[in-house]
Parts: sequence; structure tokens; C-alpha cells
Amino acid sequence: MNFVVYCLDHPGMQQRRLENYDAHKAYLQTSLLRTLISGPLTELDGTMNGSFFLYEGDDISALQVFVTGDPFNKAGVWRTIEIRPFVKRVDNR
Repeated sequence: MNFVVYCLDHPGMQQRRLENYDAHKAYLQTSLLRTLISGPLTELDGTMNGSFFLYEGDDISALQVFVTGDPFNKAGVWRTIEIRPFVKRVDNR
């Protein structure tokens, strides 16, 4: 099963996001779920304002715990976190 994780930042979090980037990146390497896609959400000018992940796995509870422990979340960067099951219909890679 696939899961989308969609996180939006609190306003003005660009600097805090950058300060916690290395810890966030290292933390992502510890995931028990397979990361299919990940990266920052941005404004049209490129300013980062959130995070997007597409995970493959079977346990949404484990994913919820993992996302809660992310350094961006612990540092108060993310204002909202949404985790949704996702059914892939098209993959044009």
C-alpha cells in the first residue's frame, strides 16, 4: 500500500527548516517504509513551505509514529501533517 504524507510549514520557517535539514535528512534514512518520492513543497519563487513524501508499506500506524518523530516536526517547522492512503493508477516514469 502507498501513503502520501503532506506537511505544510508554519509561516516564516525557512531558516528553522534549513537549520534542521541535516537531521531531517539523516532521520529519513531510518524509515522502515520504502520512500518512493520525497522533497520540499515550494512557493512559485522556490521558497520552501512544506514537505511531500510518498511511502510504500503496510503499517499506517508505524508511519504516523515515524512522521511525528521527524526533526522538522520536533523543531516546530510543520504546521500541519496529513497522511493519506494512495492508490497509484498511472506511473509514467
